[in-house]
Amino acid sequence: MAHSLSAKKRVRQNAKSKMINRARKSQVKTQIKHFEEALSSGDVEAAREQYRLVVRKLDKTAATSTMHKRTAARKKSRLAKRLNSLKGKKG
Repeated sequence: MAHSLSAKKRVRQNAKSKMINRARKSQVKTQIKHFEEALSSGDVEAAREQYRLVVRKLDKTAATSTMHKRTAARKKSRLAKRLNSLKGKKG
């Protein structure tokens, strides 16, 4: 247990940031799930729109210290690859 005032404050700050970070990561995962549902339905336009929303959410999360920018870039790249493979099957 923390004894000094600064250590107690740090515990409070860590708890607060943990909640915020978990919420942001959860939002990203939910957005990715919506994108995967659009992919599985085979609708290219819906998948493209969901991809745009995922990219936006990833960029916002990477702008904070919640997620590293290269982690976000890697996720975007992998999702784009899946979207492009869907386009290839259709066209």
